Amino acid sequence: MNPAAITLDDIKAAAALIAHAVERTPTHQSRTLSKIAGCEIYLKFENLQFTASFKERGALNKLTSLSPEQRTRGVVAMSAGNHAQGVAYHGGRLGIPVTIVMPEGTPFNKVKHTKGFGARVVLHGATLNEATARAREIGDAEGLTFVHPYDDALIIAGQGTVALELLEDAPEVDALVVPIGGGGLISGISIAAKAIKPGIEIYGVQARAYPSMYDAVKQADLPCAGQTIAEGIAVKQPGAITRAIIADHVKDILLVREDTIEKAIATLLEIEKTVVEGAGAAAFAAITANPHLFKGKKVGVVLSGGNIDMRLLSNVILRELLREGRILSLVVEIEDQPGWLAKIASVVGEAGGNILDVVHNRMMTEMSAKSTDLSLTIEARDAHHAEDIRQALRTAGFVLRGDQD
Repeated sequence: MNPAAITLDDIKAAAALIAHAVERTPTHQSRTLSKIAGCEIYLKFENLQFTASFKERGALNKLTSLSPEQRTRGVVAMSAGNHAQGVAYHGGRLGIPVTIVMPEGTPFNKVKHTKGFGARVVLHGATLNEATARAREIGDAEGLTFVHPYDDALIIAGQGTVALELLEDAPEVDALVVPIGGGGLISGISIAAKAIKPGIEIYGVQARAYPSMYDAVKQADLPCAGQTIAEGIAVKQPGAITRAIIADHVKDILLVREDTIEKAIATLLEIEKTVVEGAGAAAFAAITANPHLFKGKKVGVVLSGGNIDMRLLSNVILRELLREGRILSLVVEIEDQPGWLAKIASVVGEAGGNILDVVHNRMMTEMSAKSTDLSLTIEARDAHHAEDIRQALRTAGFVLRGDQD
């Protein structure tokens, strides 16, 4: 297939080829999220794939194209997780030996799942670029076929099947918002969507910490570095094929902050009862961060994956509860005598708060030895209720550390 000429027919052929082994995920309108975002939101639940990511589509399309000799020798890929799992799972189904090179900092759950699908996993390097170089070395030494995560025409065509399903289920949408890492997903989606509905608008989304495709398409020079919760789209080197497709088909690329992505993860969990990883939440995060772009539109949102570490998810939930004021942390100065904790608990309880944690700190050397700091973690209904609890403590005569600063 000519990478520069991927067509709707190529994507339809991929859809027929993978239909027996890849989930046809649902697309649902969300009334609550639509009210929050100020536009009609249609969610495409790619986090419901067996490996919890759209990556299966392109991986299977590529693997089925291999010759008998290539299948016998096996394949090698580099990935931070989702592409790895897609290649490993379908390689195992097809009897193809799979080697995956992953950066050393890849989340443990993605390494575990990739191994669980039967792949040989090699942890190498701090970045995808270093992992790629090692994967190439292994492939050359062992005669393995390299399966690129995004810069491959068959991969792109496989990912484009997402758009076929979404537009069949929700033909009324007039905009699509899609996360971008290397660009394979949005490339396939934009080719299919523009062929089916030429007037549709396509928006890409990247984490602000890794604006590689944004830089490439807009000739910008923003840095790509640091930590991001959206590690699935933390790509420093975008694809050459995908860059050209995005430049031709995508209206704009939006950048989203970490706190906005975290809020989107928590919102989707609370309202839609669906678990998404950082990359999977990026599209909805971009809509809430740019309401003027989407006001009144019918917007298809691709939830690209759901592979998030449970510990990280719990941190995201707690951080969002803190931001919303539903969990508050207070430090109260008290006399170090019996009964004071009971007095505070009574005030908090009467105000409707729920004390989750209590810690005494007697080591504040600038205070009297007869005094102590009492750190409280309290559950509240919302930010207004949290302030009511603070005020109830003040009214009862307690000094909250910080009030006197």
